[in-house]
Amino acid sequence: MADTPDRPEYQSELFRRGLAVRKEVLGAEYVERSLAAADDFMAAFQQATTEIAWGTVWTRPGLPRPTRSMLNIAMLAALGKPHELKLHVKAALGNGVSRDEIKEVLVQVCAYCGIPAGFDAFRTAAEAFREVDAAAKG
Repeated sequence: MADTPDRPEYQSELFRRGLAVRKEVLGAEYVERSLAAADDFMAAFQQATTEIAWGTVWTRPGLPRPTRSMLNIAMLAALGKPHELKLHVKAALGNGVSRDEIKEVLVQVCAYCGIPAGFDAFRTAAEAFREVDAAAKG
């Protein structure tokens, strides 16, 4: 696995703290690939997401990681963001959220965001589960 690229955007203490949590939750390989793929334009996005979401929010002590994962699943489902939803479903499993808990979050999405949003989210979560299961089998 490659080291974090030496870019000016990636030098702050907030970035370093966020990067550590981001790697723990999403997996170091995924995060390092994202950082390495960032060109001069996308490095600003990597900085923003790492500092704001991961460095400022995910490092706060007020909620445990499983709760943050379930909130992310609900919000991403409501927003209709399947790529990010799949990533965060996998991360939630790693954070100790059960498949049944994910199912209950998505049932609530159906009630409050509509059946189409819930259906898309259920399909995305099922795909994430299949990928996790396939990776576990080797």
